[in-house]
Amino acid sequence: MEKPIIVSNKGATLDTSRRNFLKLGGVGLAVAGLTLAGCRDDNYQYVPDGAIFDLGKGDVGILNFAYALEQLEADFYTKVVNSFYSGISSVERQLFTDIYNHEIIHRDFFKAAISGAAPTQLLPTLEFKYDGVDFTSRNSILATAKALEDTGVGAYNAAGKYITDLNYLVIAGKIVSIEARHASAIRDAINPKSMDFAGDDVINVTTGLDIVLEPKQVVANAGPFIKTPFTWKEQGIG
Repeated sequence: MEKPIIVSNKGATLDTSRRNFLKLGGVGLAVAGLTLAGCRDDNYQYVPDGAIFDLGKGDVGILNFAYALEQLEADFYTKVVNSFYSGISSVERQLFTDIYNHEIIHRDFFKAAISGAAPTQLLPTLEFKYDGVDFTSRNSILATAKALEDTGVGAYNAAGKYITDLNYLVIAGKIVSIEARHASAIRDAINPKSMDFAGDDVINVTTGLDIVLEPKQVVANAGPFIKTPFTWKEQGIG
C-alpha cells in the first residue's frame, strides 16, 4: 500500500459588470438545508487528540478534502478584508469582500454538513501559514488569490468522479461554478480586458473544458499554506 501523503507546512482595475456577475454567485441556494444521506458514523474511526487526522472514506473523505480547501480560502480572504492593502480601489474592495463572503458560506456549509452526518470524522479547524505572501501588496494578494482559486476549481473538477451521492455532486457543481467566477474575476483584475479570465493555462483549447487537478496536484499547490498535518489514506496519495 502506498504511504498516505501528509499535508503539512513543509516545502514549498476590475470592470463593474464583472463585479456584478460575481455577485450572482451566493451558494445560499438550497445547500444550507442539505443533509448528508446514507453516511453512518460507525463507518469512520475516531481520531484521538494528538493523532494525525485522516480525511476518511468515501463521500465524507471528499467533503473533508473540500472543507480543507474552503477553510484555506476563507482564512486567506479574511486576512485580506481585515486589512486591505493601501490604495485599494472601491471596486477591488468590493470584489474581495464578495469573495470573502462566498468562501465563508462554503466553509460553513461543509462544516455543518459533515457535522450532521459524521461528527466524529469532521476535519478540525486548520492552521495556515503564508510564507512569501505580502498582505500589504496588491500584486502579492492577487497572485496568491489567483493560485488558490485556480487550484480550487481544478480540485472540484477532479473530485466529481469520486463522489457517489448525486446530491453531493450537484452541490459540488454549484460551488465549482462560483469558484470559477472568482478565478475569472481575479484574473481580470490582474490583467483587465484581456483573455486571461479564460486563459489557455486553465481552459483546454481542444476540449473547451476547465482544468482538472487530482488530489496529489492539489496538495502540491495548497500544501505549503497548511500548517496542520492530515492524511488521506483512501486516496492512496503519496
